[in-house]
Amino acid sequence: MNTTSRYITGIIGLALGTFLIIVSSKIFVGLIYGIAIFIISAFIIFNKKEDDIEQISEVKKK
Repeated sequence: MNTTSRYITGIIGLALGTFLIIVSSKIFVGLIYGIAIFIISAFIIFNKKEDDIEQISEVKKK
């Protein structure tokens, strides 16, 4: 996943997670989904290790 798609996916996920957390303050299941989506999206944005792995794979293919 390149940097642009990672940021787009992460920002959409963070927005959706935040929305679910705010809206579902009375519905416990929605709160769980909101927190899970928020955490996964944050991990997607800040995961730099995958970019290093892709660069190593591209070098080996050449």
